Amino acid sequence: MRESLATSPAPVTARALLTDAPAALGLTVVAGAPGLGRPITHPRIQKSGLALAGHMVGVVPSRLQILGETELSFLETLPPDERARRVRSFFALGLCGVVVTRGVPPLEVLVDAADTLEVPLLSAAERSSGTIAGLHAVLDRLLAPRSSMHGVLVEVHGLGLLLVGPSGIGKSECALVVVERGHLLVADDRVDLVRVGDRAIGSAPMLLRHHLEIRGLGILNVRDLFGATAVRDESAVDLLIELRSMGEGDAEIDRLGLDDETTEILGLAIPTLRIPVHPGRDMGVLLEVAARNQLLRRAGHHSARAFAGRLAAGLGLKEG
Repeated sequence: MRESLATSPAPVTARALLTDAPAALGLTVVAGAPGLGRPITHPRIQKSGLALAGHMVGVVPSRLQILGETELSFLETLPPDERARRVRSFFALGLCGVVVTRGVPPLEVLVDAADTLEVPLLSAAERSSGTIAGLHAVLDRLLAPRSSMHGVLVEVHGLGLLLVGPSGIGKSECALVVVERGHLLVADDRVDLVRVGDRAIGSAPMLLRHHLEIRGLGILNVRDLFGATAVRDESAVDLLIELRSMGEGDAEIDRLGLDDETTEILGLAIPTLRIPVHPGRDMGVLLEVAARNQLLRRAGHHSARAFAGRLAAGLGLKEG
């Protein structure tokens, strides 16, 4: 396995959550707007019933707190003074955010505490179960390990190919060739990576999305040139291909394809190939074949090893 790429934690706040949460959640700010910059560091929310009952042990301020129908109905059973005291004690823990579900207007005591202590108080249209599921999905992605790297990401035969190599080696030209052959551009120049489960997902920064820089032609809008079906906003990174000048590091290039080399990206082992580049070499065909061969390997058919096995058997040698 080759060296790993550096990762960096993603800072997440209630403000970022409002931007990324799906519209179906109906997430809006009710009170405590000055606290929208408080950090959220945990991908799982916390139900706050015990805290409202006076048991504050276990409350993690950097986790979003959920108040559903049960919690609100409990608060309404309390005398006004006691209700205000418990809510204030809860909010005084320095919470990163409190979400009231079912689109119910929050109790005035919650609004007052949120504004006084600058704790974001949010309202969600969904019931508690749907809100929790939706918030978990958003937070899983926002808090996932992230990294960025110089390269080009294209999708060929459904596989994400991450092209890396020195500046001027022809990464963008390779992308243009495969797009012209009917495949998809995801990112050029800078690829932003995020780990989602057991996959590394790559995308382009918003300002660079759908654009490709080709020396001599300038900056091209691939979507305008080839249509909406020629681009994707993101793709999994299934295969890393390092482009090299012909003759550079020839000893490191696997001529038989027997070894399964990988590069660590965000803690994941990404299959890796080194392909030499020189004038006249049809890189479009090579990248298509690399993708097809990777699909075969995923299906359990390793052409090079199968050939080596037949060769060894024909020579009367033991394989391996």
